[in-house]
Amino acid sequence: MDHLFRHQYGKMVSILTRIFGLSNLELIEDAVQDTFLKASIKWRNNIPENPEAWLTTASKNRVIDLLRKLKSESANIEKLSRGTSSISINNLFLAEEIEDSQLRMIFTACHPSLKPQDQIAFALKTISGFSGKEISGALLLNEDTVKKRLQRARRTIMEKKISFDFPDSKSLQVRLNRVHEVIYLIFNEGFHSFKKDTLIRQELCGEGLRLCKLILKKPEFRTSDGYGLFALLCFHASRIESKVGKLGEVIDLKNQDRKLWHKPLIDLGKDALLKSSEFAKVSSFQIEASIALEHVIAKSFSDTNWDRILQLYKTLYNFNNSPYTLLNQSIVLIQLSKTKEARELLDNINPDKLEQRSYLYYGTMAECYFLEKDYIQALSFINEALKKVLNKSERTFLEEKKLLIENSMK
Repeated sequence: MDHLFRHQYGKMVSILTRIFGLSNLELIEDAVQDTFLKASIKWRNNIPENPEAWLTTASKNRVIDLLRKLKSESANIEKLSRGTSSISINNLFLAEEIEDSQLRMIFTACHPSLKPQDQIAFALKTISGFSGKEISGALLLNEDTVKKRLQRARRTIMEKKISFDFPDSKSLQVRLNRVHEVIYLIFNEGFHSFKKDTLIRQELCGEGLRLCKLILKKPEFRTSDGYGLFALLCFHASRIESKVGKLGEVIDLKNQDRKLWHKPLIDLGKDALLKSSEFAKVSSFQIEASIALEHVIAKSFSDTNWDRILQLYKTLYNFNNSPYTLLNQSIVLIQLSKTKEARELLDNINPDKLEQRSYLYYGTMAECYFLEKDYIQALSFINEALKKVLNKSERTFLEEKKLLIENSMK
């Protein structure tokens, strides 16, 4: 039921916003919450055969209630409940129009007038139906901060008089880039969760995939970046079942059971990556997807084409000179037994720039020194990594590495 409500929440908010406008967003969200509350009570003993249709009907009925709350004239209510206007409203609940409304909400969430840190919180709330508590858990923020971000986003929408529409052709590409970034952040939080007790949040990964697929349904929104992003998410998602063991322990790429990798998702990613190459522009997501492809097509860890991956990371750095790109490049160099070159790259990284993932830097440094048999330095860096790591599963993984280093010193 929770999954159904979350899935339906974004649909209903988007449709009602298209009818009543963004200026009434808060009232719309309250009305949808009220519908869910009534459903949860009504369904305690008897869940309808088609609960999604029940919620859709209930949300349509709420249109009239909303108009009354907005103190609209009875004539307006009459028009909406009867005659040609009711037909247009009914049409908004058709599958194609529901998707159109959700797309409008995605572009609204990624409007440049909204602060970047507010965009992802607003997107998770209005499009994906996450509660304030769930957003705070996903983004490692307290609930008051999430509440303030949502309020600020709504206030900005009101003050800037942002319309519930698609951007014009001049600003489409810039807004689309931000849409892709927000979708990537949503998925990535699920794939590498910041939560202490959970390494993977599949609902966030699924939401990222769903939103990206939704974008690609419209021909005018199809780009190399969009297809590249979808391919990347498919390749990553295909490995989810093998990333964590039965006891919740982290399983690194080298030791993952490749039989658990989901082939249909890999095939879907391959198809998307092929489509991304049909565009003249090469995108950073396309390169990242090409890297992920090398991992998922390798029959074993030892069969991985590390030289090809290294070249792709060098190309990616020209697009995105982030510390994460350098960090990943250094990890590849370690696989090629080039630990000295790896350390030289790591020396160019300020671990503070990695923020909550700075433990990856220290863990990689520890691995370099361990392979060079400099166990004292390796132990120093692994201890630093343990100070920085938040997730329990990743902490356990690093503690096992530390034990290996300590045993090697004896």
